[in-house]
Amino acid sequence: MQFDNYTIRLLTMDDLEGYMELVDKNRKRLEDFFTGTVSRTKTPEDTGAFLTDILERAQNRTYYPYILTEDQTGKIVGYLDLKNIDWSIPKSEVGCYIDELYAGKGITTKAFSVFCEFCFKAYGFEKLFLRTHETNTSARRVAEKCGFEKEGVLRKDYKTSSGELVDLIYYGRLRQNS
Repeated sequence: MQFDNYTIRLLTMDDLEGYMELVDKNRKRLEDFFTGTVSRTKTPEDTGAFLTDILERAQNRTYYPYILTEDQTGKIVGYLDLKNIDWSIPKSEVGCYIDELYAGKGITTKAFSVFCEFCFKAYGFEKLFLRTHETNTSARRVAEKCGFEKEGVLRKDYKTSSGELVDLIYYGRLRQNS
């Protein structure tokens, strides 16, 4: 998938160094709501084990990790994923984050829009959904710009890295809206 000067593609083991660099640079921003990623990528060995795990999950069709790269440099500048997949519906949760240097420039919205269209077509999902904290105004704005509708609030639905249970806003988008 391509747009402007960016490419979205499946993550591979060859991306270990660039992926770890992305997480390291953004660790503080990610720690509350990407707890698994942050806790499992502290060393190159940990990161390798984490990537092995998620790539195995992709083989099993239970999780799909994608990266956003800048075409000119090949640098990994963002991450998108499909998780909590329910093939019986079929639906999936989508998530994403972008390097702080690229945030606030409309890149995340374009990437997320392209990614969602791809997911409806390539995987045949009837619904995509995302959950985010009320304070994550960037994620809420991206979701709304990409046609997601607020469906409700899930109370005490996520445990942050500090152990706090927090409410999450649930957004959904149906295939016919794509």
